[in-house]
Amino acid sequence: MDHVIDNIYNHPVYYDLVFASDWVAEFKFLEAAFKKHVTGKTKRLLEPACGTGRLMYRMAKAGYVCDGLDLNEKAIEYCNARLKKHGLKPSAWVANMCDFTVKKPYDAAFNTINSFRHLDTEKAAVAHFRAMAQAIRPGGIYCLGFHLTPLEGEATDRESWSARRGNLSINTSMWPRDKDVKARIERFNLRFDVYKPTGMHRIDDCLVLRSYTWKQFASMIKKVPEWTIETAYDFSYDIDEPIEIDPGTEDVVYILKRK
Repeated sequence: MDHVIDNIYNHPVYYDLVFASDWVAEFKFLEAAFKKHVTGKTKRLLEPACGTGRLMYRMAKAGYVCDGLDLNEKAIEYCNARLKKHGLKPSAWVANMCDFTVKKPYDAAFNTINSFRHLDTEKAAVAHFRAMAQAIRPGGIYCLGFHLTPLEGEATDRESWSARRGNLSINTSMWPRDKDVKARIERFNLRFDVYKPTGMHRIDDCLVLRSYTWKQFASMIKKVPEWTIETAYDFSYDIDEPIEIDPGTEDVVYILKRK
């Protein structure tokens, strides 16, 4: 069996398949959130850390102007090729989500699968929200989904799932490697077992993520006064069922409103 240690974002075809399963629920939720929480109309969207554009191109097909940015050049190449394949403008660009500017503000933004936690310092996180405040117009929203560290009960930090597309099948496993509570850094092993008609190979990576309790996030977002926490939902993506954040909350989608 071939085995490599590499960044999973360098394999956009595999990454896109592994994280594609929830797109329908996310898409419907985001459209409902725009309608419910954005002041005025929603026409222009931004996705920081857009990766392969699994949501971006679907938003563009639905009639939105949808742009995205990501640090990984291979992911951006894949995203723009996908957009062009569907007759859409290649609207993703390589940029750091802590330090970017836009020519015209957007009505809403979304970042739904923990990508925010790749920012491993408070300074980087605050810089991100300041950049996003410049990118989103007043009355607009930022839908931000990630895992909080629960203060009650045990965290759900081991996951495994499978995905298939045609002759390509991938079994994915993720489990904790180590956690530094003081530094608020968690490292997770992530493994793709990739099966093709020509054989099987394995890709191992290590994700380094910053941790947040609900109070830590609330305290941090106050450092960027352009944003307020309007409400929150969980990963059931039910727009009619907002949640109350408490010490046991783990899966959360914050709706941040631009003042």
